[in-house]
Amino acid sequence: MERYITLGAIGRLCRLGLATRGNAAAPAEAIWRALERGVNYWNWCGRRDGMWEAIRELGRRRSGVCIAVQLEARSADGALREIETVCRELKTDYIDVVTYYYVESLEEWRAIVHPERGAQAALEELREQGIVRCVGLTTHQRRLAARVVQEGHLDLVMVRYNAAHRGAERDLFPVTRRLGLPVVAFTVLRWRHLIEPLAAVPEVHPLDAVECYRYVLSNPDVAVALMAPGSAEELAQNLTLLDDWRPVAQEERARIEAYGRLVYRHRRYFP
Repeated sequence: MERYITLGAIGRLCRLGLATRGNAAAPAEAIWRALERGVNYWNWCGRRDGMWEAIRELGRRRSGVCIAVQLEARSADGALREIETVCRELKTDYIDVVTYYYVESLEEWRAIVHPERGAQAALEELREQGIVRCVGLTTHQRRLAARVVQEGHLDLVMVRYNAAHRGAERDLFPVTRRLGLPVVAFTVLRWRHLIEPLAAVPEVHPLDAVECYRYVLSNPDVAVALMAPGSAEELAQNLTLLDDWRPVAQEERARIEAYGRLVYRHRRYFP
């Protein structure tokens, strides 16, 4: 199991990435400790949280960290304004990865790639200026992703993938593999359902977070797996994966996938 990847002009990245989410996040001190362990793919959710604080204080270390953000704008004018705001918020001159955020329909995608009014035109302009380095897509729609990545506009794709949601293995990974397109996986814990007991089958022990990340990273079609810890303690536990970096064994895989099937069956929706 590879520990690092090389992503285009960005360089060498740890495959275990770090993200923040709207309702909880690790403090800046924990973010720094993750960087000390080599975790240098940071996906910022747009809030003034611990990662926001850490990015603003990177200074000379900025070049060693890949900063990823999601773009909500679909129009060129909106994209220019949004990226300008993000750079100002983060005190950075450039963003390493910008993904079009939650594109869930072909109509949205067509608006984005409109040759004159779409956000793509703005991002390509910003790429030429060195303000944006890579452009990607974030979506839950695997078949949509498989279709649009073949148009050649994207440097990576960001999709949900975990032991309970494995459809990307069928619908998307064969395409990204053929194209050599990196995949960033999010929702690796499936909204924590994979690490919580199931009321319907209380006798079955849940997974732990490290098992979930190891499982996803064992898939060579995944370039980066994002963890989104809600506290410094959760992040520290996740980072123990770096001390025992290895693929899942066959018996581990069978147990993880079996629990994933149970979660999919009994926790199909948000609680």
